[in-house]
Amino acid sequence: MKTIIRNGRIYLDGKLVKQEMLIDGKKIAMIAEKITEKADKIIDAQGAAVFPGFIDLHAHLRDPGQTYKEDIVSGTKSAAKGGFTAVCAMPNTEPVTDNIASVEYIQLRAKEHGSARVYVIGALTKQSKGEEISEMATMKSGGIVAVSDDGKCVQNARLMLSCLRYAANFDIPVIVHPEDYALAGKGQIHAGKVATRIGLSGIPGLAEELMISRDIMLAESAGAKLHIAHISTARSLELVRQAKERGLLVTCEVTPHHLVLTEEACATFDTNTKMKPPLRSEKDRLACVKALKEGLIDAIATDHAPHADFEKEREFDHAPFGIIGFETAFAVLYEQLVLTKQISLDTLVDNLSIKPAKILNLPGGALKKGAFADFTIIDLKESTTFNKEEILSKSKNTPWLDATVKSRVKFTFMNGKITYQDK
Repeated sequence: MKTIIRNGRIYLDGKLVKQEMLIDGKKIAMIAEKITEKADKIIDAQGAAVFPGFIDLHAHLRDPGQTYKEDIVSGTKSAAKGGFTAVCAMPNTEPVTDNIASVEYIQLRAKEHGSARVYVIGALTKQSKGEEISEMATMKSGGIVAVSDDGKCVQNARLMLSCLRYAANFDIPVIVHPEDYALAGKGQIHAGKVATRIGLSGIPGLAEELMISRDIMLAESAGAKLHIAHISTARSLELVRQAKERGLLVTCEVTPHHLVLTEEACATFDTNTKMKPPLRSEKDRLACVKALKEGLIDAIATDHAPHADFEKEREFDHAPFGIIGFETAFAVLYEQLVLTKQISLDTLVDNLSIKPAKILNLPGGALKKGAFADFTIIDLKESTTFNKEEILSKSKNTPWLDATVKSRVKFTFMNGKITYQDK
């Protein structure tokens, strides 16, 4: 089947260019000023931008085991609505994705029912308990793209070094959730002025920074590829800067919420502002924006973490950490960072597409002849309102509930097929 995308501006080499695009089967066959070939379908992208499909390095699909929150079907539909064509699924499922059978289950279900590509991240340790190295080599043979105990952090430095050495032997990137449990304690929000004012226990930035420092040193010793998830403090960023200057194989990601929200959002006790790492100070937020703009941060990842209403509608200190992020990521960042000229549009798009693809060596991220036809068509002049009725995720836990922001996803294509179409 052939499809032509006409009258849109296509994102090529960091710029939006008035071009047409021909899709033949699963791949992009041509990008040109005018395409005269006959097609089975013509998509009129008048007034809209055509971007590479977004790639999320960090998502929780809750399948298997917690499918009342999300599953591969609902999660990838939500991803497609947000312009994502690929997501990397974290292993904190029930059971934990720490063996080949679990990896194959996710891959098969995604292949049969997914609206986006799903790449599996295997557990770093067995059952993510931080006690014994997982079956990394076997899982890699089954197709995992990285290992992580995300949501948990290996506290034992000797075991962590062994994990990094083992992963390095098989060229498997290690993704870490940096958190020193003793320092974090039972903290609920950032250990700052808001925590003091409203009487909630705090999680200091040092709990993140200490583990980042440790893991960088361990990764250097092991010669391992280290990727730091959801970085959130200015000092953490400085540690990454120093590691990169020494030529270490260290990358990091930032979430949309750490780029636009601060600890002040928690002052109303809205549990949809509760996440790990917590929302930090304005100084930390500005440092993240600056690092993104300068290229120190390597990607934007959503940390999509669905929770059911009954779990979030509790007292703040009893509610789980995490928010959904697929459908809000591009729109919120476009509204609050691009339109306010804090970052450029190409910085936003590249950090959602080509840059995450490079980190885990994934296909996609750019529009070019011969590439898979994974792309999203977004009208930057229309608006989106995030109301419960229209959110495709099973869970609705977002601080932007009922907010209206600029931009609207009109279509998402994966493998040349429509995975999302605006009503």
